[in-house]
Amino acid sequence: MTPQELKNGILQLAIQGKLVEQRPEEGTAEELYRQIQQEKQALIKAGKIKKEKPLPEITDDEIPFEIPESWKWVRFGDCTNYAQAKEKMSPIDLTDSIWSLDLEDIEKDTGKIINYNTAGTRKISGEKVVFKKGQILYSKLRPYLKKILIAPDDGICSPELVPFSVYGNLDTQYIVSVLKAPHIDFLINSVTYGVKMPRVGTDTMINLLIPLPPLAEQKRIVAKIEELLPYIDRYEKAWNRLEDFNKRFPADMQKSILQLAIQGKLVEQRPEEGTGDELYQQIQQEKQALIKAGKIKKEKPLPEITEDEIPFEIPESWKWVRWGNLSESIQYGYNAPALQQGRIKMVRISDIQNNRVLWSTVPYCEISENEINAYLLKPNDILFARTGGTVGKSFLVKEIPEESVYAGYLIRTRYSSLLCPQYMKYFMESILYWEQLRNGTIATAQPNCNGQTLSKMILPLPPLAEQKRIVAKLEELLPLCEKMKGIE
Repeated sequence: MTPQELKNGILQLAIQGKLVEQRPEEGTAEELYRQIQQEKQALIKAGKIKKEKPLPEITDDEIPFEIPESWKWVRFGDCTNYAQAKEKMSPIDLTDSIWSLDLEDIEKDTGKIINYNTAGTRKISGEKVVFKKGQILYSKLRPYLKKILIAPDDGICSPELVPFSVYGNLDTQYIVSVLKAPHIDFLINSVTYGVKMPRVGTDTMINLLIPLPPLAEQKRIVAKIEELLPYIDRYEKAWNRLEDFNKRFPADMQKSILQLAIQGKLVEQRPEEGTGDELYQQIQQEKQALIKAGKIKKEKPLPEITEDEIPFEIPESWKWVRWGNLSESIQYGYNAPALQQGRIKMVRISDIQNNRVLWSTVPYCEISENEINAYLLKPNDILFARTGGTVGKSFLVKEIPEESVYAGYLIRTRYSSLLCPQYMKYFMESILYWEQLRNGTIATAQPNCNGQTLSKMILPLPPLAEQKRIVAKLEELLPLCEKMKGIE
């Protein structure tokens, strides 16, 4: 049950006479109703209110639910002055200090005043309606917003707010609760007029049937609602926390699973699979052979990893390494105009959506024969966005339908074939990766990150067989997180 459903349930019980017990000594609503009529007649005789056309008798067919015997169904116009003419005030008669209330100043559902303005702080045009402290203010515009309150002071308001008083000393807070109760709220909103700016008419309001308890019981109903409000507020806070948790849960779980993976806690370690250090040495030997053969360039040595850089413990069989020591190359993309036709396709940042290349949108470019090999994409390359709103986002190249290069604002990292490509990609989705990226990102109007940031990143290196088992476990678990996102 949502907090709003709980509030609605309590209000509905209240207007059905089921929230507090009935007490014979408190009299009946029939007696109260006769007092109201006597009061109205006295006010008419004194010229304080105008005589109104009698409202129709209530028929059995109109009664929506049973109420206690001591209660009475009455029409709203018979116990309030809702239909009486309202006092108006023109802009020239206003004083700067008078309270000026607009619909936007009232919080929906609660009726709380969220902004207090005086006439002097507002640009006022047109007549305003005058209201008195203690009157009920009801928004006839968009009544579903339930902007209903008891005026805490005198003031002026928008004509869309109707100030009215009650007869017979009725409890104004009880009347507010009646107007907010789901049955009454539904009746009002089912007969509004105007599509974009729905309003409720005066005839609808004065003919509205409301359940009337004896005055003492009205006060006990209000007291019970006020007693329950703190519990409802606590329930709402707990509900909101739970809703927030449920919304974040799949994403948080996804992050936690990736974190467990790179900490060596997702799968067990197996001695027969060797160590990360042995794998690292093989990669270094492979790199030296490629340098010797002239296939890759020798790079400046990266700094040793210090104790202060290590963020968490990893298994003994793993090794902390820098990304640049695993890569064969970290290279910026090719800058050329995008063409509808050209020599070769050129993948841009905008062509990568939801972890896949939209090949139908990939444009062409012109590139010389001498340059093409340096920028050609190969399976298992990882593309890395180095600027803009997508900075740091990565993409593992798997399929290349036709020869393609990659555009500027992308960096391609190509690494040893002794590594599991998908393990490397999962690292680039981990919290550790994003923390290091933020630390190395240059904060400008267009945030950007360079190849040095990626090269210096540290990552935990497991043996190759364990990398593959980690990937297999992630591919089993992460889709479950995605399914949970769809359940929200």
